[in-house]
Amino acid sequence: MSFIDRVLQPPSYGWQDANGDLIKPSRKQLLAEALSRMNIFKTKKNWTAFVGWFWVLCLLPFLIVFITNYLTWYGVLTIIAYGAFMSTHGTIWYHRYSTHFAFKFKNKFWMYFTQNLGIKVIPEEIYVVSHHVHHAKSDKPGDPYNAFGGYLYCFLADTNHQPIAKDMDEADYNRTTKFVKHTGIYVNSYAQYQKWGSV
Repeated sequence: MSFIDRVLQPPSYGWQDANGDLIKPSRKQLLAEALSRMNIFKTKKNWTAFVGWFWVLCLLPFLIVFITNYLTWYGVLTIIAYGAFMSTHGTIWYHRYSTHFAFKFKNKFWMYFTQNLGIKVIPEEIYVVSHHVHHAKSDKPGDPYNAFGGYLYCFLADTNHQPIAKDMDEADYNRTTKFVKHTGIYVNSYAQYQKWGSV
């Protein structure tokens, strides 16, 4: 198996069947996998999957209060503008810079500013490492957000398909850290990775 095939934690239902075809898990399998991977009581290595959905649930009441009590046409336009802004931020920070290192910042201030322009619920390692796999295996088994898997397959990808493998050897872990070192995030040592299961 090549590095790109083993850098992500495979789901319990697997990526492909004996014929090499994409396994399309049922809704029940997808939800069970998500709940299992968010269970921090099972292992603390599930913290990245847990924290992303934890922050979404923490922010949800504010959205509900806003929609039920304060929504106006101006608010709708603000939501649309913020959505477009966040999409642009995702493209600039996560995709163009963090994944493809398509440009360089003039200084650390602008990098920090760009990195923190919006509310972040997904750590860089979840997006960046899996996006390299996505480009290598686009729409094939092993693609962490394979469109042929269906809506829920893609919706739960950050939990079920995008986390890095938890059992890498030191050489593979060091290769994985090279995907994100330029983003300025703190990078765990191999011993810390073995404890926490994340970069």
